[in-house]
Amino acid sequence: MDMSVIVSIGAAVVGIVGGFFFAVMIFRKGGSQRLQAARVQAESLLKEAESNARSLRKEAELEVRDKELKARAELEKTIQTKMREFQETENRLMTREEALEKKFDQIEKRESEQHREVQALEARKKQLEQIEAQHQQALQEARKTLEQAAGLTQEEAKKKLIDSLIDDAKMDSANQVKIIVDEAKEKAEAEARKIISISVERMASDHVAERSISSVHLPNEEMKGRIIGREGRNIRALEAATGIDIVVDETPEAVVLSGFNPIRREVARRTLEHLIQDGRIHPARIEEIVAKMEKEVEGTIKEAGEQAIMELGLGTMHPDLVKHVGMLKYRFSYAQNVLRHSIDVGFLCGLMAGELGMDVKKARRAGLLHDVGKSVSHEVEGSHALIGMEMARKCKEDPEVCHAIGAHHEDIPQESALDALVDAADALSGARPGARREVLEAYMKRLEDLENISTSFKGVDKAYAIQAGREIRVIVNHQKITDAQAVVLSRDIAKKIQNEMTYPGQIKVTVVRETRAVEYAK
Repeated sequence: MDMSVIVSIGAAVVGIVGGFFFAVMIFRKGGSQRLQAARVQAESLLKEAESNARSLRKEAELEVRDKELKARAELEKTIQTKMREFQETENRLMTREEALEKKFDQIEKRESEQHREVQALEARKKQLEQIEAQHQQALQEARKTLEQAAGLTQEEAKKKLIDSLIDDAKMDSANQVKIIVDEAKEKAEAEARKIISISVERMASDHVAERSISSVHLPNEEMKGRIIGREGRNIRALEAATGIDIVVDETPEAVVLSGFNPIRREVARRTLEHLIQDGRIHPARIEEIVAKMEKEVEGTIKEAGEQAIMELGLGTMHPDLVKHVGMLKYRFSYAQNVLRHSIDVGFLCGLMAGELGMDVKKARRAGLLHDVGKSVSHEVEGSHALIGMEMARKCKEDPEVCHAIGAHHEDIPQESALDALVDAADALSGARPGARREVLEAYMKRLEDLENISTSFKGVDKAYAIQAGREIRVIVNHQKITDAQAVVLSRDIAKKIQNEMTYPGQIKVTVVRETRAVEYAK
């Protein structure tokens, strides 16, 4: 019971006792009348005290009950929270248990599959051992038959043959091998030089400069304001419709179009020239002209592809390949137009194929299509050679042509003479003077980086970039680098060049290790 209730009850009792004593005193002093009045007053006080005590007791009981209910509610709330947490934990454990059961099932399935494979391999091994035993038995029987016919054992015949021929065979074989190897090298190199020189002499082409911007001439300076439009709405509409940045600067009577996608840049150039000529420049008109120019550029692409095929005399080709060949008209490799380069490679492949007695049309077809993957290489991840090979396969091109496309940068192994022809023709077209012009500083920086990468390895004495940066000649210290280590070093240098540099074509890494012995005859 609460302390306040106890105090209240005590106060009431004290009041009753005090009233009783008060009545006794009144009785003693005042007589019976006063005694009667005192009794009435005492009874009234007693009743009042009892009433107060009852009300206080009820209040105390209500307060205790209210606190008990609150405590019970809090306890139930805590129990519910714990139950929810327990349920969530149980759900998580059930999920994990199910995942583990699935993993165990997969592991058991893999183990059973591996067990079956092991059993199959053991059966195959036993079969092979039986076959080998049969072969050995047949060989022993054949040897016995030969020994009986010759009158000599195998060891005796072998010893006589070795004693009579070993010295002469060593000398003759060594001389013959050297002669054959030297003659083969001389004839192969001479024949290759002859074929390449004949092909190059019969082939010539023009070259164009690579551009990543286009310039549009304006009739006057006021036209710049019309191109920009009110609050820039016209230029924003142009950039949004074409995907090309339009630079309006202080260049007199000119606007620059900047973008890495040459086809979109061509659409933007034609659109802007048409709008300037027409005079009506507003967002709705811009969208209309852009759609029209896109169709015109598509027609130009198709026409360029058909013209290239006609120029090489290749007959029919799948429309998708014709389109992608035409798209190369707007692609550049350094300063060389890729379509012009592809036509060059086609002609060179045909010329060399004719010299070798191969199929000329197939060689020209492979040469024209060898870089067709570059038309979408900015949209699709991977090597343009492999991308082009897959495109040609989907268009049902000849399997040899498809393989030559994929192998011209050795992304896949070269298997036929056509693969080597396309690779050689591609190198000839790209490496001739003037075919791929570079800025002098960038060119010199590339050569310097090439030599620095090579000399960064231990054991390298000197490194020289030759063949216009297409080969690096590395001289190593023969006391620090062995022949086996030289092979590993060439691979490491090539790998580091691939990871750290950007360059056209490929770079040959040649590691030279030699020991020189010098003496003077006096």
